[in-house]
Amino acid sequence: MTDDALMKARYRRITRFAARYLVQAWWYELFLPRFGLGWISARGRTRRLQRIAQRFHVLAVDLGGLMIKVGQFMSSRLDVLPPEITKELEGLQDEVPAVPFAQMRARAEAELGMPLERAFASVDERPLAAASLGQAHRAVLSDALADETGMRAVVLKIQRPGIDRIVDVDLRALRKVGVWLSKVALVRDRVDMPSLVEEFAVTSLEEIDYLHEAANSERFAADFGGEDGVAVPEVVWERTTRRVLTLQDVTAIKINDVDALRAAGIDPAEVAARFAAVMFDQLFDDGFFHADPHPGNVFVTPTGGTTAAGTPAWRFTFIDFGMMGEVPPGLRRGLRRVLIAAASRDGKGLVDGIRDVGVLLPSADTVQLERAMTQLFSRFGGMGFAELQEVDPREFRAFAIEFGDVVRALPFQLPENFLLIVRAMSLTSGMCSALDPAFNIWDAVEPYAQRLIREESGNTAQAFVREVGAVAGVTARLPRRIDNLIKRFEDGSVTVQTPRIERRMRDLERMVRRVVSAVLFTGLLIGGILLQVEQAVFGTLLMIASIAPLSHAVLAGFVARRNGL
Repeated sequence: MTDDALMKARYRRITRFAARYLVQAWWYELFLPRFGLGWISARGRTRRLQRIAQRFHVLAVDLGGLMIKVGQFMSSRLDVLPPEITKELEGLQDEVPAVPFAQMRARAEAELGMPLERAFASVDERPLAAASLGQAHRAVLSDALADETGMRAVVLKIQRPGIDRIVDVDLRALRKVGVWLSKVALVRDRVDMPSLVEEFAVTSLEEIDYLHEAANSERFAADFGGEDGVAVPEVVWERTTRRVLTLQDVTAIKINDVDALRAAGIDPAEVAARFAAVMFDQLFDDGFFHADPHPGNVFVTPTGGTTAAGTPAWRFTFIDFGMMGEVPPGLRRGLRRVLIAAASRDGKGLVDGIRDVGVLLPSADTVQLERAMTQLFSRFGGMGFAELQEVDPREFRAFAIEFGDVVRALPFQLPENFLLIVRAMSLTSGMCSALDPAFNIWDAVEPYAQRLIREESGNTAQAFVREVGAVAGVTARLPRRIDNLIKRFEDGSVTVQTPRIERRMRDLERMVRRVVSAVLFTGLLIGGILLQVEQAVFGTLLMIASIAPLSHAVLAGFVARRNGL
């Protein structure tokens, strides 16, 4: 079969698989419930989803390419999908068949423009890892290059032959599926599927450009690599092209290898908590985050030292920076509000944050959603993954039906550049739950959210202090400016046609002074109250200082009334 025929067959397999199970989902999840037969759908839902997962597993391993990426995302949803499904898809990345080394050698030599024997002192023909888009081999740099770079052991990452065409076909198939989904009202009203697929396409095309990945690696190192808890491999630019990437060998314990972690004296529960914190920092502070933190891309590296508690010291080492995401400042502010509201169990604040993020349209009537969120926090707030599994399924089902009806009635949508955020948080949640079945996301969120709250309070206080300073400046300049204006009237440089102008100007001056005093009093008082939390002495001084403008505003008003003004 020719290459073109193979690509056409690949396209048909993907679209036929999607069409078959989209029709099945429509029948069981939309058609039957409409006629009061939802119990039929609910009765066999787990078995049905497990069968779909098994068949997708076979399809993804057989085809590779972007189908592996879809499977990775599904396997990470330990917090949402039943264990029968996630178990079926876990380890999908490790099952990708390796390409014979002869083909990979030819690909690398064509890119580097020289035989591998000249480019490296040695290359291990056995693959270190076979990924969906490329393959990695251990290698050793030549003596001259090792002296120049300060590295000797490296990892040579080579793109799979023909991956450009495979990604192109997969994206065309996904675009077709996106068009089909956009014709379903329930999906169309919530998500712009064509735009979502295009966002995924941009990310995928960037992922097969190793020069882009190398630049991402250095940017991530600049943002995060300086911290003791995070490391990034160095790039060997002399042996890097668009399709070949050479990196420092940083292989260590895979983050999900619980047995190896315990053998090294490292507590998996601590790894889970620190991993969540590191990902929070990337998303909510830096705004530049690793969007593909699956087990093969994150290592736990012992540093050889010990902590203050006497346990082995270690750090995270991230690799594979082909899929990175950015959070614009506006979206980051909205996400921070969502996190703070969730930690505070604030249903209304959470809904407001969701609206700020852009998930809810401005026209949405959120009264019912706020009530549902409040009930959600009241009943399930603070529960970890393990605790939620112990809740009576009937109670979960009843709440899910009620909550689902409220959500379906609202005009919400998935905003652009949100796909990678959802992916990163899904992988993080799934990873932490796998490391520690008792992992409670609230334990990770609350201290982080408390820090955000302190930062937000500090920013607000600083804004008030700046405003108070501005008002004080205006107050200090205002009498001189009014006197200058009155002087211009007296000098005749401003002509008037009423003899009562001087009295009116004096009235205006008194009124302005009172208004400024009132504004200054308010700014000083509120600024003092806010600063009481962080800086008690300075906050108290501001509150005391507010008495002076308050006295002026009150006494000036009293005098004005006494004089009939």
